[in-house]
Amino acid sequence: MKIFTIVTCFILGIQLQCQSQDVLQEKSVFTHQDTLRGSITPEREWWDLTYYHLDIKISPETKSISGKNSIHYQVLKPHNLMQVDLQEPLIITKVTQNGEELDVKQDGNAHFITLKVEQKKGSIQSVDVFYEGIPKEAIRAPWDGGFSWKEDNNGIPFIATSCQGLGASVWWPNKDHMYDEVDSMLISVNVPKNLTNVSNGRLTSTEKQSDNTVTTNWFVSNPINNYGVNVNIGDYVHFSEVYEGENGPLDMDYYVLRDNLVRAKNHFKEAPKMMKAFEYWFGPYPFYEDGYKLVEVPYLGMEHQSSVTYGNQYKNGYLGRDVSGSGWGLKFDFIIIHESGHEWFANNITYKDVADMWIHESFTSYSESLFVDYYFGKEASSEYVIGIRSNINNDSPIIGPYNVNKEGSGDMYYKGANMLHTLRQLIDDDEKWRQILRGLNKTFYHQTVTTEQIENYISQESGIDLKAFFNQYLRDYRIPMLEYTFEDNELKYRWIYIVEKFAMPIKVSIDNKEQWIHPTAEWKTLAIEGSDLKIDPNFYVEDKNL
Repeated sequence: MKIFTIVTCFILGIQLQCQSQDVLQEKSVFTHQDTLRGSITPEREWWDLTYYHLDIKISPETKSISGKNSIHYQVLKPHNLMQVDLQEPLIITKVTQNGEELDVKQDGNAHFITLKVEQKKGSIQSVDVFYEGIPKEAIRAPWDGGFSWKEDNNGIPFIATSCQGLGASVWWPNKDHMYDEVDSMLISVNVPKNLTNVSNGRLTSTEKQSDNTVTTNWFVSNPINNYGVNVNIGDYVHFSEVYEGENGPLDMDYYVLRDNLVRAKNHFKEAPKMMKAFEYWFGPYPFYEDGYKLVEVPYLGMEHQSSVTYGNQYKNGYLGRDVSGSGWGLKFDFIIIHESGHEWFANNITYKDVADMWIHESFTSYSESLFVDYYFGKEASSEYVIGIRSNINNDSPIIGPYNVNKEGSGDMYYKGANMLHTLRQLIDDDEKWRQILRGLNKTFYHQTVTTEQIENYISQESGIDLKAFFNQYLRDYRIPMLEYTFEDNELKYRWIYIVEKFAMPIKVSIDNKEQWIHPTAEWKTLAIEGSDLKIDPNFYVEDKNL
């Protein structure tokens, strides 16, 4: 998952790097390059991706890559200038269309290709982008992104890519903006013959070459976002099973280092358990045609579509630690559950702009508690999600600035999960809530979306106007505080630290009698007998007894 100052969480005094490669960069001044990377430029908007064929050779000895990406597209409106992205130090050596070399002008990581053939609206065309070089090496993958060039315990190369946020253009040329997903893709990777490459989708063929190398061809039949594309290279062994899911038989494949086969066969029994829980909560696995894979890598893990990567050392929790401090976090392998949850929220439903990354991370962090809910019950689930609140900073809004490739606050993980847990309380109907989660994945199946689309859908299906609710938790960093006092058999109460029109009802217990109250920004009174008020802890709010 993605970019550059590492988000940290503090759990029991231990500095814990937050799970995804969603490395949240503190930045308030944006450059021309940020705009080229993060906006739908005129040189991007006129063409729609239809198909990629990434055909590359990876050389572990020199840590280099070479090859080409054939980019197929449909013309939406006539234009003759195309933006393709590739990050230095990699270089584009040439671009051709119909065998004719084209002029390319570089502007930082953006490359502008002048097309000679008439680009007729509705026509399907392609360009071949040839490139080579030594790609950026990931120093602390997956947080900083790039190639991980490692070795296993036997000295055999163990290599993987990770690039969310930083961008897939860190290792291959593409239209590097999340709004446009390619419809399908072929990934051909040539490596030394003693190694195996595992990528997204299904393995269609393996070709032995005359130079003691082997090429694997992986075909992805579903739309895929660029950062979800990956290569994983090592001395892999393979085992598999068939899961009988909601949409029929689902192939579940596992690729692990040879020495780890025995423990992987035992530990990865959690994968079908994950699938059962998440199909219950979110609906059918979104990529039956491409199958599901769990692939061991030399870093923590990432949500690469149909090729989920794993490096949690075969431990429960997050590298053996409970991120919630509740005890429930040690009942499951954090990386298997979290990164697989992204198959629904990130790979099925994908943000158009990285500013809306909460759509990926809030729902997926919340999925951890739903996994606990499915197997251990609702009370355990609540204890887990309430426990992760200790990692929330409330320092800046969850939504970031648009069109500059900038995420919002790292609170999109744990605060976002608690926002959704609070929303579940407001809806106060668990079956309706489950159908909303499933409905999101059905309504926005294989789509790129905006925050407003998600907000509007939940408001519509819940029957609650949630505009102020989402403004409060996504666009403001403050937590609502219920201010109250008891005076002469009356409860006097109101919300403070809130956005305009915030008026969320909340469940409280007054002298152990549970009831709903309806605070607003103005003082309200309620005749009561008692002087002890407790807020239902499932609501993520604060309180102050005057």
